[in-house]
Amino acid sequence: MLFMLNSASAQNKQHNSNDQIKSLNWDVIGTVKFELTDQNELLPVYGESINRFRNKEFDLKGYLIPIKNSGKHQKFLLATLPINQCYFCGQNGVPIMIMVEMENAIAFTDKPIRVKGILKLTNANATYQPPVSIVNAKLII
Repeated sequence: MLFMLNSASAQNKQHNSNDQIKSLNWDVIGTVKFELTDQNELLPVYGESINRFRNKEFDLKGYLIPIKNSGKHQKFLLATLPINQCYFCGQNGVPIMIMVEMENAIAFTDKPIRVKGILKLTNANATYQPPVSIVNAKLII
């Protein structure tokens, strides 16, 4: 997925495989493929494994990646790796990320969080809009 983030706050840190979140639900998200069109758009291609969750309740554990500089976040990216393991420096690659829109804003944490909401899949250009999101999400404790 090609999302631009302000990674100035990210520190170069060697990838620690113990930090990576792995789950069956992340495996489902990872099945999304991409197709480059003649108009140079990167469009998502959804298979059966993710389509069966479309517009249904879905929960996911991951790391909060802010998209705005704020103490509380209602809209953010959720990733399989923490922000301090530099995604864009070329050392660790870009992890799977999805957009999350919470019902209520939550405070930033560098610890994994678990959210539950409705899984949305869009057919827009993935260069500009995340193709997978969880909306109306709640924090699961």
